[in-house]
Amino acid sequence: MKKIALVAIPLLLVGRPALAGTEQGSGALSLSALVAEYSPAVKAAEKALLLKYLEGDAKAAHAPGKKINVNAELVTCRISDVDITAHSCELAFGAKKDTIKGRKAHELYATLVEIGVPFEGAAGSIIEAISNLECTVDPDEVKQGGGGGAHCKYDPAK
Repeated sequence: MKKIALVAIPLLLVGRPALAGTEQGSGALSLSALVAEYSPAVKAAEKALLLKYLEGDAKAAHAPGKKINVNAELVTCRISDVDITAHSCELAFGAKKDTIKGRKAHELYATLVEIGVPFEGAAGSIIEAISNLECTVDPDEVKQGGGGGAHCKYDPAK
């Protein structure tokens, strides 16, 4: 009977349709800060505040009552299981596209794994990808230190 379960469970996971996702709390805050760094729509002061949050400064000065929105059309990260030094991510913000490599790409890749984005594999690559990312960070709520203040929603990449 155990042999059937070992075979049946992986078969249930194969071919599952990817579903839209949501994330709150730490994972959403990390994703917001890492993507905002490259977004042309996020102001420099907002980027600086989000990076302070990543450094653990929940009490960083901010404009009261103002939320930060971080959006991206597509975030695709790849690591290699052949060249174990290869880490890259592509981010699309309308006409603006950025490619990051190395440590920063690995940090974004790891954040996608942390929030539960399902991976895909292709010819030596492991890919984490999302589309239609919409994040909102409420600095007033983050400052309270109660675990809230960051929310993201996204679709599976196509």
